[in-house]
Amino acid sequence: MKDKRFISPKLIDQAADIVLWLAGLVILGILAAFLSYILYKGLPVLSWDFVTGMSTDVRAGGGVGPQLFNSFYILFLSMLFSIPVAVGAGIYLAEYAGHSKLTDLIRLSTESLATVPSIVLGLFGMIIFVNTLGLGFSIIGGALTLSLLNIPVIVRVTEEAIRTVPAQYREASLALGATKWQTIWRVVLPTALPGMITGLTLTAGRALGESAILIFTAGTTVSRVLPDPNLLAAGETLAVHMWYVMAVGLVPDRIEIANGIGALLVITILIFNMVFTILGRLLQRRLSGTNS
Repeated sequence: MKDKRFISPKLIDQAADIVLWLAGLVILGILAAFLSYILYKGLPVLSWDFVTGMSTDVRAGGGVGPQLFNSFYILFLSMLFSIPVAVGAGIYLAEYAGHSKLTDLIRLSTESLATVPSIVLGLFGMIIFVNTLGLGFSIIGGALTLSLLNIPVIVRVTEEAIRTVPAQYREASLALGATKWQTIWRVVLPTALPGMITGLTLTAGRALGESAILIFTAGTTVSRVLPDPNLLAAGETLAVHMWYVMAVGLVPDRIEIANGIGALLVITILIFNMVFTILGRLLQRRLSGTNS
């Protein structure tokens, strides 16, 4: 006799699809509500004078021009320091390093470094770069410390993205007479690039909104020259300025400034991610030799 307690696998599959769709919609709803609230509060504050103007300590109506410049300047420098080292290490771990106690220790150390709280890295950067090396609160000190936050994440992302490339791609390239490095450069990296770009974008977005590290290394003041490429100049960023005006700021319109900075950060990160993704696809096409 047929068991009445039997549930059709098709019904279970449909129920699982519904649950997963609902979970995804809930996450999208929370994200949409979060972004909508920030933009609702901050967009009325945004203006050309606010985005490009100089900040003030006690007078209302100041802008965030130097902080916006410093945010992207420090981000660019930190990624410039991080990407060559981290991508090279990821390629080594994925393609050259075998399985041994040493490589397992390296991977464990990388994962452990990725979980270190950012404020601990900030204190480390203050001890090494600000005090020991005598750089003071500067853009270069903030960028070097921020690169310590980026490197372990990029290493793991690069390694995992390369490992997802099918072994048949490497075998076919080597069978055609390509060297190992030619195979990595012409076959493996273009195939793994979408995953690497996603990891780099997330890392850059996290670095763009970082504050704990930069409070202790780049400082909470800015140069009165805009733009100021001096690496030893003070390097307050947008995220740090938001913390500063809400924590110890004396400006009477600090709530409006914080709302404007929040909206500006959201918009810049969204635009940055779009640009980064487009450039990544163009680079992938160039490396793979395709025009489609």
